Amino acid sequence: MYSDNDRDVLRRLGEEKYRIGTLPEQPVRAERWRKLNALEAERPLIWVNEVPWHEMNVDDELTLQCDDPWLREVEEGLRQELYQWRHFPGDMVVDPIIYVPYVCNPTSNFGDYGVKRAIKDIDGSKTGLEEAGRNTVIEHSVGWVNVIKEMADVEVIHTPEVTFDRELTEQRVATLSSIMDGIIPVVGRGMPHWWCSPWDQMVEWYGIENLYVDMYENPELIHALCQRYTAALLEMMDTFEAMQIIDVSNGNHRVGSGGLGITDQLPGPENRPDPVRLQHLWGSSTGQIFSEVSPDMHDEFCLQYELPYLERFGLNAYGCCEPLHNKMHLLRKIPRLRRVSMSLWIDVDKAVEEMGTDYVFSYKPSPAIFAYGKWDVEGARKELAPVMDKIRGCRTEIIMKDISTVLNDPKRLWEWTAMATEMAGEC
Repeated sequence: MYSDNDRDVLRRLGEEKYRIGTLPEQPVRAERWRKLNALEAERPLIWVNEVPWHEMNVDDELTLQCDDPWLREVEEGLRQELYQWRHFPGDMVVDPIIYVPYVCNPTSNFGDYGVKRAIKDIDGSKTGLEEAGRNTVIEHSVGWVNVIKEMADVEVIHTPEVTFDRELTEQRVATLSSIMDGIIPVVGRGMPHWWCSPWDQMVEWYGIENLYVDMYENPELIHALCQRYTAALLEMMDTFEAMQIIDVSNGNHRVGSGGLGITDQLPGPENRPDPVRLQHLWGSSTGQIFSEVSPDMHDEFCLQYELPYLERFGLNAYGCCEPLHNKMHLLRKIPRLRRVSMSLWIDVDKAVEEMGTDYVFSYKPSPAIFAYGKWDVEGARKELAPVMDKIRGCRTEIIMKDISTVLNDPKRLWEWTAMATEMAGEC
């Protein structure tokens, strides 16, 4: 059971979320994302995520007051959402509903494939090697040790076990529904979007240097690794679908490394199919580790193994923090590709030429501007202005993410978002 304090705290936050979520402007905001994802956008959309929340607390707006550990997690999510709405909303959307995620594992392609990571110290703070499981927190500077050296090492890979704690999920939904009774609807929700980044995991088994060398010297081993991993991933996806712990993907949630998934090209909660299939979801993938690899090698060692699972989704996003302006001819092979993430390390002119109006251009400005000793919002404007000029006519979202610090000055983020939103309105 929950305490009276926990109930009162959450009900106040739920009331505020419902009030904001039912404002007349919310459907207008949602329509902007629908139009963007339909390639009909009229201006770039602005969204901020991956925020250093530990530096954001002003006037105790983010100070947690609940006692129950799980209810504190719920409280934290509500406080962060309301805080962002008050201070740096950009084009965010607030729903008049609270979703309780299904308690399942894994929650993306990352899982226990039977391979243990090995790490080595590279800065003198530790010595020797250590094994690291998938959930190990690493607090020192390390490099990855190659543990995939021969075919026998590849054969260790197996399909991760998928678990779904239905009882705990239902208990959480019932608890929060009781707390929020008469305030705001509470609904359990399975995984609404599938994030894939196979090489983000496999490179931890291989090591970057070893990977780059073996693409020339031992390509058979890399292909065997990719084949084995992909087969396991596809089997895991089948299990998620069979267990019905996926959910419709047309909604107010992040897609890949980009913006919101609101679309009329996938079913939503109001016309939820039974059963839900992977074809009803946004899918995504990324080959960040191939940033400096030629297009041909990206295709050979990465994309060809991504296509079998990307073809299962209704819409797809590709990319994260890699420059892809020279690889769009490859990405056009991805079925139903709709969103392409481009880091700031791109030739913007080339990216605009290659993307045109065929895809959502998910542009990532540098978050380093928040880490300068002196905050200069006009300098940030001058940094963003050339990009805004070049993307006119594209279907663009400006996603500020990977923000490590604002030097304990939250107003930097507030002012940047207001500035970027103003510029987008003029674009």
